[in-house]
Amino acid sequence: MDVWRRNRVTVTGREDGPVVVLAHGFGCDQNMWRLVVPLLEDRMRVVLFDHVGAGRSDPSAWDPEKYSTVEGYARDVAAVCHEFAPAPVTFVGHSVSSMMGVVASVREPDLFDGLVLLTPSPRYIDDAGYRGGFSAQDIDELLDSLESNYLGWSATMAPVIMGNPERPELGEELTNSFCRTDPEIARVFARTTFLSDNRADLARVTVPTLIAQCARDAIAPPEVGAFVHEQIPGSELVTLDATGHCPQLSAPRATADAIASFVPER
Repeated sequence: MDVWRRNRVTVTGREDGPVVVLAHGFGCDQNMWRLVVPLLEDRMRVVLFDHVGAGRSDPSAWDPEKYSTVEGYARDVAAVCHEFAPAPVTFVGHSVSSMMGVVASVREPDLFDGLVLLTPSPRYIDDAGYRGGFSAQDIDELLDSLESNYLGWSATMAPVIMGNPERPELGEELTNSFCRTDPEIARVFARTTFLSDNRADLARVTVPTLIAQCARDAIAPPEVGAFVHEQIPGSELVTLDATGHCPQLSAPRATADAIASFVPER
């Protein structure tokens, strides 16, 4: 299938600049980057896309078996990079997309100049010696609630994920984004997101990597960012002065500055 049609790819910015590919997280689409893109495109070529099942992606491309794994999405990431990036790219993955970038880079390291993992989590469920932020029961209850009443779940969880209660418009935007997602697709994507475990992939990353976490994040606590940093050889860790799990909306300047400081000049 044509990659542009499948993922509704958008390319903007300098044609001769370093290439940055921005990937959104669960329940979102490429519009979530709209405040960051203007801060990058004067210097960079910026590639955005929608994961299948999100935004303006081709609904006929949806395959519940393929997209029940992070690896399925990682194959799409690689295809976008092959098709729309004339040289190695810096891949910026938000939330679950950060692990898609990790998997894609392990499979095809030559595609990437680097990875920026924005509020990443390789596993959301606590384990022996590992804090993901949620118990297994927490995640079971979250998924049960999502599956029984997706719109209600969206209205409840989006403000928690976004944080910044003093800026309710941000939580409302994320709620609306969730509610635009087909509930059946959201159920599969949620399981892919919250039940995945990509901890073993981190040590296999060989490209330069920046982990950008938020100072206050109910979904990915600081221990998670520290774990990712410890596991990826030679990685850098920065903590944004930001609240919530979506700093590209709540703190776009800090997010853009972190990306720009990491992207190599061309």
